[in-house]
Amino acid sequence: MIDEILNKAKQGKELTDNEFLELLNNDDEKELEKLFKTACEIRDNQSKVIKLTSTVHLTNKCQIQPRCEYCGFAEETSSTGYYNAFYKSNGEILSAVKSIQEAHIPRVSCSGGYGYKGKQAVNACKIVKENSNLEILVNVGGDLTEKAVEELSNLGVDTICCNLETINEDVFYQRKPGDSLNQRILTCKRVSDAGIGLSSGLLLGLGESKEDRIKHLRYLSNFKTLEEIPIMGFNPYPDTPMANYPAFPLKEQLKMVAITRIMYPEITITMPTPTVGPENVEFSLKAGANNLATVIADNYPHEVKGVGSPNYGNYNKVVDVIEKLDLIPQII
Repeated sequence: MIDEILNKAKQGKELTDNEFLELLNNDDEKELEKLFKTACEIRDNQSKVIKLTSTVHLTNKCQIQPRCEYCGFAEETSSTGYYNAFYKSNGEILSAVKSIQEAHIPRVSCSGGYGYKGKQAVNACKIVKENSNLEILVNVGGDLTEKAVEELSNLGVDTICCNLETINEDVFYQRKPGDSLNQRILTCKRVSDAGIGLSSGLLLGLGESKEDRIKHLRYLSNFKTLEEIPIMGFNPYPDTPMANYPAFPLKEQLKMVAITRIMYPEITITMPTPTVGPENVEFSLKAGANNLATVIADNYPHEVKGVGSPNYGNYNKVVDVIEKLDLIPQII
């Protein structure tokens, strides 16, 4: 049955929800190898170029209260995260941008805490545009007004990310009691209506079902400028309400990458190196991903803590892995 489903996928035929569920429920190692191989073939038929995304974390002063239960990024949430509050100055943003450009990493994610109506994102975008030729991803969650989206569009931002994380409302509000799913959906709509590339992904392992994950992937097709789907697995941060909650298994993350590739053959599928683990980026690529995020070069001037884990991917090591797999790292 798995062979029939994968042959259907190779022919570009749309799979049913039940067929995707069968792929997710399968744990046979040989059949999983076939799944991952199929996903890679679909990706490679589009392109063997792997995008790399570095980051500038603008601020960890997040205004969401109560805090998201898993967050170790915001101030005073985790002893291993960005515990002390910060708001990057223009000079600090500029030095980070210059180091990313010098390292030949093609893309920067300007990300930060919620509560500034997009002003921090617009400011960072101006700095990037005036001082580099980097691709720009803005990621400040649902914290973008219509005016801010318009300003970012006028500045020429390439992509705006607003992760829904889960569309199971019960799970969303259990894990994110101070956030708003409707506001995040509205932000995705604003981005799409503005004609800006949308990135919106899933955070796996918050308590959602496999059916929820497939429903979520289907839901994202409602946004006409959808161009990127980050697949993120939960990792527990010490000191947070979910500190003792189990990490989402790597194998299950990889299955989700593969079925996302089958559902969306041309999409950019992003694996953030913190959530998959820097040592596991090879497996991400072997499952069909084509963008690795939070890739940091040795010349980066600031301390970096990953959003889903304190670790991150080293640029030189990541490039070595990409080339070892006969793939092509995108560089500038």
